Amino acid sequence: MRAFFYEWLVEQRNASIHTVRSYRTWRLLLRFVAQRARKKAAMITLADLAASEVAAFLSHAEHQRGGTIGTRNCRLAAIRSFFNFVATKDPASIAQCVEILNIPIKRAPVSEPCYLDPAEVTAILAQPDLSAVEGMRDHALLSFLYNSGARIQEALDLCPEAIRFDSPGCVRLLGKGRKERICPLWPETVVLLKKLLERQPRASNQRMFVNRYGEPLSASGVRFKLAAYVEAAAETVPSLRNKHVTPHSFRHYLPRPTMSSRQDDAPRFQGFIG
Repeated sequence: MRAFFYEWLVEQRNASIHTVRSYRTWRLLLRFVAQRARKKAAMITLADLAASEVAAFLSHAEHQRGGTIGTRNCRLAAIRSFFNFVATKDPASIAQCVEILNIPIKRAPVSEPCYLDPAEVTAILAQPDLSAVEGMRDHALLSFLYNSGARIQEALDLCPEAIRFDSPGCVRLLGKGRKERICPLWPETVVLLKKLLERQPRASNQRMFVNRYGEPLSASGVRFKLAAYVEAAAETVPSLRNKHVTPHSFRHYLPRPTMSSRQDDAPRFQGFIG
């Protein structure tokens, strides 16, 4: 297990910290198997991790723990990755590995994404208290998500050095698979980010969106704050009551009328890398 996490994932594959964290599902699996085998987790051997135990764990994670099918599939992907590694290190265990690798990914219904219209976005953006640092931060973060279409973790990883504040403004985003892309920024968004840095200075390589203690915000913390803003905004825009709004919802919106003209400037940003 140590060789898998430290030698293979980190050193050989250079997996991102988010990938390594997602593989922490092993803690749940080892506890589950240990409880069923009535032994301590430290006493679990490779032979205890049979395909039947993995299948039972996946069923437990989905039904007893209330996980989604997507979460179940993510847990299976982490387990498969480990047994792919084991197959190359311990040929004697190949039969066991093959059984586990043959556990199928479960199909899940694809739900329609939650779309936001301009009035709904405007109502949500009007909720943060701009007189407070936290409110200014939340307003800048949500505006940035609306402008860039960035994933929440891409936004939370944002550092000042990735932003071009001079006209034409743009931002360098590092997404899934460490793929880099350049996104244009509206002048209003650039102003909000500048004001946030003036109110809450950060070094060029420090994350911009932090809590009151200077620690980076978490995605769960943003979802919690956004839920409160959406609930308040629903008082003036009732259509929000029927929508499950998450940070990802800002990637699905009906464009504002002023957006089309700004999109024409997009090709100018492709050459800006640093």
